[in-house]
Amino acid sequence: MTDHKFSISKASRRVSAYVHRTPLMSSTFLNQALGHDFLFKIEALQKVGAFKARGAMNTLLTLKEKGGLPKEVVAFSSGNHAQGVAWASREMGLKATILMPKYASILKRQATESYGAKIVLTEDRREAEFMVQEFIDKGAFFIHPYANPMVIEGQGTACYEALEDMKEKPDLIFAPCGGGGLLSGTYLASRELSPNSKIIGAEPITANDAARSLREGQIYSFEHSPETICDGVMTLHIADITFEFLKKLDAFLELDEESIIYWTQWLRHLLKLNIEPSSALAMAAAVKYLKDVKPNTKQKILIIVSGGNTAPDKQKLIWQKDYLSTVPSLV
Repeated sequence: MTDHKFSISKASRRVSAYVHRTPLMSSTFLNQALGHDFLFKIEALQKVGAFKARGAMNTLLTLKEKGGLPKEVVAFSSGNHAQGVAWASREMGLKATILMPKYASILKRQATESYGAKIVLTEDRREAEFMVQEFIDKGAFFIHPYANPMVIEGQGTACYEALEDMKEKPDLIFAPCGGGGLLSGTYLASRELSPNSKIIGAEPITANDAARSLREGQIYSFEHSPETICDGVMTLHIADITFEFLKKLDAFLELDEESIIYWTQWLRHLLKLNIEPSSALAMAAAVKYLKDVKPNTKQKILIIVSGGNTAPDKQKLIWQKDYLSTVPSLV
């Protein structure tokens, strides 16, 4: 674990002038159907359409505070982190190069380029991670998507804002897991503002490197990017720093693709927003958890809706089958 002194409250103040204070939303229908009170932190309405803008901006602003703002940054990403780094770099007047695997969504590639970043396509995620060293050697500052305490702090500001805005603190907080940056930041935010809340992570069972790592007690890595509808969590492995935070969570669940797609459809229908499958992952986990644990009292639940960027090919997969005819239930 790094010796960095984490402060999500300071990060929240730092980024507040740059990022949206995204809304909390609820659904009366959903609360009645499931018998619990759900609140959704809508990062789908964030700059670049995802929470990733927070971590990238907090990193650059922290470097600026320390007098070490670079002239150029580099990152690797299959989508949302790429856009976050490109946007934050443009805001700070910096050059940005993003290494993206060639299978990355064309929509996300185009969006990243629209923020002024240079795109370098690689064969796969592993090659992107390998190539980043070339740019670091030339003087670029590397913004890792999750293995960076400044990024983790920034991601945690989403949960921190939600907890500030909630009249009553939640019993349960759910967030999806890719590399673990959002979950690590969520854990830290809850410790500052709502230490009694349980924090629960979620991952597709087909992309379960974090769950395997937690079971095996050491970091597990995929050789190639896993296949899942959740293109926002297709990481090869978590990092040492996020692994330590994930060990502190109250639960960690693995979800099948059908349940993720089911909740992608329902959240889009109920919230009237473009919710990406990686975000629906957290809701699917909440329902699974409530079914298995069966709490005696009504729970107040916070769901971090991490993003809303969905490529056309994924849209077709999401709507191949109609799940809206099956009403949500915990039975």
